[in-house]
Amino acid sequence: MRTWRRVSVGNVVFTLFGVLWLIIGCYPVFYILTTSLRSQNGYLLGNPWVPPLHPTFQNYEQVIQSGFVKAFVNSAIVSVATVVLIVLFSLLLSYVVVRTRNRVVRTVFNWFVVGLAIPVQAAIIPVYILITKLGLYDTLLGMILPMVAFALPLSTLILVNFVRDIPNELYEAMGIEGANDFQIVFRLVAPLARPALISVAVYQFVQSWNNFLFPLVLTQSANVRVLPLAIVQFQGEHTMDVPVTMAAVVFSAIPLFLAYIFGGRYLRQGMLAGFGK
Repeated sequence: MRTWRRVSVGNVVFTLFGVLWLIIGCYPVFYILTTSLRSQNGYLLGNPWVPPLHPTFQNYEQVIQSGFVKAFVNSAIVSVATVVLIVLFSLLLSYVVVRTRNRVVRTVFNWFVVGLAIPVQAAIIPVYILITKLGLYDTLLGMILPMVAFALPLSTLILVNFVRDIPNELYEAMGIEGANDFQIVFRLVAPLARPALISVAVYQFVQSWNNFLFPLVLTQSANVRVLPLAIVQFQGEHTMDVPVTMAAVVFSAIPLFLAYIFGGRYLRQGMLAGFGK
């Protein structure tokens, strides 16, 4: 009886703590959404704890008219291209690392993983010099290539754990049927490593979408401006108009919400499995 009471009390305490933590974690999102639907007067005079009585979408109309659509398209191009290249290259690299019984490949992979310990801030000046000499400064490609380079070590490390667990009998069966390495990768490895590929894609999409340092250092014109820079500039122009700023934040976060909704389960499974093996 005492054990049952002890367990029940513990469950109640942890449940209450979980609910409290959920409220604390969700309130900033609730505040941003509700504030973006308020007018300036409603924001100054209304209660931030309750939804607005007269919601308005004028803030979103102002955000769209201010040129955010161009920045949104630029961010989409950069993020999608970055994710495609990361998934493709990391898949091929993981296959080579797992299937090549060569000490040189192992050594190169070990040094490759050392890239996880190099902070982006420490390498931003060499990256800037390299991109400038290649003639890619102030271009979308000039942002995509460094993002891919710095994301490959982690992505490859995750995929190596999945590719390594594929039974050798399957590789041998594909080889007996006359399949070459590319056919094995795309017909065998890619389908079996689908959860890891999706988790890598979702994670790297979020990272590239929110990336601020590379666009700040490697671009300067409005034609290639991405959303993180556009939000900073927009906030500077509308410092006192908080609802409009919150509308810009919500507008820029829509792809991230969709990515987590449709790929969150694979992201959790891939990350836990990749580091737990």
